[in-house]
Parts: sequence; C-alpha cells; structure tokens
Amino acid sequence: MKHDIVIIGGGPAGLAAAISAWESGVEDVLIVEREPELGGILNQCIHNGFGLHTFKEELTGPEYAARFIEKAEQLQIPHWLSTTVVDMQRQGESLFVTCVSRERGLQVVEAGAVILAMGCRERPRGALNIPGTRPAGIFSAGTAQRLVNLEGYLPGREVVILGSGDIGLIMARRMTLEGAKVKCVAELMPYSGGLKRNIVQCLDDYGIPLKLSHTVVDIQGKERVTGVTIAQVDEKSKPIPGTEEHIPCDTLLLSVGLIPENELSKAVGVELSPVTNGPQVNESLETSIPGVFACGNVLHVHDLVDYVSEEAQQAGKHAAAYVRGAAAQGREIPLKPQGAARYTVPVSLCPQRMGEQLVVRFRVGRNIRGGVVKVFAGDKLLYQRKRPVMAPGEMEQVVFQKAWFTGGEAEIRLVAEEEEAQ
Repeated sequence: MKHDIVIIGGGPAGLAAAISAWESGVEDVLIVEREPELGGILNQCIHNGFGLHTFKEELTGPEYAARFIEKAEQLQIPHWLSTTVVDMQRQGESLFVTCVSRERGLQVVEAGAVILAMGCRERPRGALNIPGTRPAGIFSAGTAQRLVNLEGYLPGREVVILGSGDIGLIMARRMTLEGAKVKCVAELMPYSGGLKRNIVQCLDDYGIPLKLSHTVVDIQGKERVTGVTIAQVDEKSKPIPGTEEHIPCDTLLLSVGLIPENELSKAVGVELSPVTNGPQVNESLETSIPGVFACGNVLHVHDLVDYVSEEAQQAGKHAAAYVRGAAAQGREIPLKPQGAARYTVPVSLCPQRMGEQLVVRFRVGRNIRGGVVKVFAGDKLLYQRKRPVMAPGEMEQVVFQKAWFTGGEAEIRLVAEEEEAQ
C-alpha cells in the first residue's frame, strides 16, 4: 500500500496539514489516528477561547476541531482511526510506516513524505520525585479534564494543583464550576507557566490563590489523599526549611509541563532539540530525515491552537512541494537564539525556500520588562522591535522577510533581552 503523504496524528495539527497538502496539489493523503475519533486533545477542551486568530470568532475546542474535520470530510481525505503507528523506517527514497489496528491488523504503508503531528503528553508524577505515599486522588490535569468533560466523573472535592501551566489554570476554574474547592495553585518557578489571560480568568476571577516559588514536599494519606504539604523554594528550587504549610485536600492535580510525543521520531533517527524535546526543523518544517516533516505540539509546545493550525498548514504545503519535487534547493543558514531566547523554530532557514515571509517562533527563559527583540546577520542589524513584556508562558514570534537575506550569511542570531542590556 502506498500514499504520497502519511500524516501521523488526527488532531488539529494533523487535520490542518492534511487539508493544506490536499489544497497544495497532493490529494493522496492518509491520516493515521490512534484514538477512535478525529480531533485530538481538543475533544476534551470544552472551554472557549479557541479560533480567535484562525476564524475571528471564539469557539470551544470541539467546535474548533469540527471545522477542520468537516473540511477534511468534504475533501474525502481518508483516515484510519483506532490505529497506532509502531514503527517508521526510511529505505532509499521511500518511508515505510508500520501501523496496527484491530480492524486492519498489521499494515505497512509506503509514503513519499511523512508529517509528524502526534502532539504532546503530560509529565507524570514519577518525573517529579515528590515524597510521600501513593494513595488514590493524584491525577495529571489532563486526565482530570478528560474525567470531568468526557466521562462525567468529578475526581475530588478539595483540590490542590501543582503547576500553573495553562491546563492547570483551566482545570482550577473547571473544578470550581463543578462544585469542588480549589485550595491553591502552587508553582515551583517565580513566574506562571500559563497565559496571563488564564491567570486572570481562571484564578483571579474565582479567588483562587497562586503561590509562586512553592512546591509540594509531602503527600499524606493511605487509601486516599488526605492532604499535602507545600513549601517555599529558594532560587535553586530547593525547599526552604520552616516554610512548610499543610493543606487538607482529597485530590492533587499535576500540571507540571508537557513533553512532545517523540518516541517514534527518535526511533527513526530524527534529531531532537535538547530544549524543546521536539525535532530540529528547517524553514520548511522538515526534520533531519529528508521527507519527514513535523508540526504542532510534537515540534514544540504551543500556547494557542490557532498557531498549531497555522504551522501545520505550512508543513502540509512544504510536504506537498517535496512530494512533487518542487522544493527549491539552497544552503541552510543556522538560526541561533541568544540572550533570554531559549530556542527558535525553525533552527535554520534557506532564503530560496522560505517564500516572501517566514514566521519564526521562540520563547524566553525568564520574565522580561522593557525588552527588545533583535535579529542580526553577523554584526548587521536586520530587525528590531520593543517588547514591553515577555514571559516564558507566552510564545513570541518574528516575521522574517526574504528581502533581508542574500543567502551568503554565515549565521543569523535572534536576541531577546532587556533593552538596556543591548
């Protein structure tokens, strides 16, 4: 069995990439999705706030996903549901994707190009080394969200949330609306990992305290959680003796970060970023393996699904160009983050392939007030923009212009820093 493009993942990234590839002239596209329905994580995100950039209106997660599902069905793009990709290999010019499902058994699909759109997963408790017993009542925030929104279960009545990522903030509000009492949200870092709007709408509006530079140092309970102990941490994230505070509760939700789902990427030899844990990609969103592209949260964790769709559309377009043999040739120029910028996506660019504009996304590693973003080629300043506030929880972007580059640059530097530090 052979398809021009195989897309692994049927969430917002996979759907947008499939539609974009079809509209770019490659209609032989297959979506492989391990869940029994398309839509990915959006199916359990019943809160609003989606689609403001893409559709210029506010939608819930399922409504946003439905727009793309309907479009994919109109185009009659085939999709395999309840199907897991277990292996991917490159042999010569072709990629071979091995899938397994109850309906089809074991299938090997030959692909001209593959788009990775597997999304991300939550970091589990085991990665945190929280001391204490292991009673019932400890959930990741995403699991709690699924239990409440899709399965109709309330995980607990008195809740402490560790981590202030967006899903943790949203679940603080969701649990409150369902009648639970959220005692506090504790955050290890001195800043929140979520969007400012979510802090306001999900915590401030409901009087839920946010304790920065705090973490859980003990969990009490035998059969069920009966309480947790939180403590303040120092600049090295070590608990400060004497700052412990016991909080009675029956539930602990963990919102301690998301990890791009890249076991499959590693198996095929895709080079990963040590910062994002996602693939290293060029301006076409092509990984270190020719013909393998990546987009969405498998590439780097986004804060808005609108940006996931936008990025996925580019991946679909470039994968289609690759399959058609229409991708331009040229030298890749390294793109280096400096100052407070932790990483960039992409990590390199080829002016001949980038089109007239290229959106480069990045995150900073600390809160910055009175900041500036600059782009240099060597010592030549190409771009400068003031940013009054930059925070780790909010993705930043710069729109690169093709006219900036000659193709002969040794490297490009993206610098984010306080203005006076420049």
